[in-house]
Amino acid sequence: MGLLSGKVALVTGATRGIGRAIATKYASEGADVAFTYLSSASAADELVGELSAMGVKAVGYRSDASSYEEAHALVKEVQGAFGKIDILVHNAGITRDTLLMRMTEEMWDAVITTNLKSAFNITHAVAPVMARQRGGSIVYMSSVVGIGGNVGQANYAASKAGLIALSKSVAKEFGARGVRANCIAPGFIQTDMTAVLSEEIRASFIEGISLRRAGTPEDVAGVALFLGSDLSGYVTGQTIACCGGMRG
Repeated sequence: MGLLSGKVALVTGATRGIGRAIATKYASEGADVAFTYLSSASAADELVGELSAMGVKAVGYRSDASSYEEAHALVKEVQGAFGKIDILVHNAGITRDTLLMRMTEEMWDAVITTNLKSAFNITHAVAPVMARQRGGSIVYMSSVVGIGGNVGQANYAASKAGLIALSKSVAKEFGARGVRANCIAPGFIQTDMTAVLSEEIRASFIEGISLRRAGTPEDVAGVALFLGSDLSGYVTGQTIACCGGMRG
């Protein structure tokens, strides 16, 4: 019996990086996993195979998180296929980095829509389902940038800070129905987003981390497991920084 045996999890943006690590961790702990992807059907099929091999039910759904209609259609389809939704991990996100004075309206809108509006879309669809079940856990993937800001990431920081405020509001609105909402704020994590950085920039980041290493998607998945499981049954409206003691 795993920590998530008998539970159904929905993970958005799960075909790579942190989302994939969370989906894999959840399946390894006994959860049936529904996940979304946007472009790579082959990567989704591969992930379904990996999760199914762990003895759980796994289905990938092509869905655009920024679409209100698609988010609601997705939740209805997942509920029909799995019977319930116990855990939602909202992981979908993009960056469009540049200094504020060079940032275009399109760059701002793209990040806010993909990172923040999408969270509203999927929460609006999932929260009532969990409320009727009298229980559920919503986990939003924020960032340390959403707490402390960052040069060249005004749009990204604003979207991630918005997730923190959203989680606190959802926690207060749905707590009486047994629905919890929390955020994870990763620091410098080894993903496709950070792989493009030069060795010099990577070294400067790591110098400012107490544990003196970059984090891994699996590090974040461990926190997501805690928040998705009953181990965190009395934790809601909180933000956990998974950053290795990163100094601001």
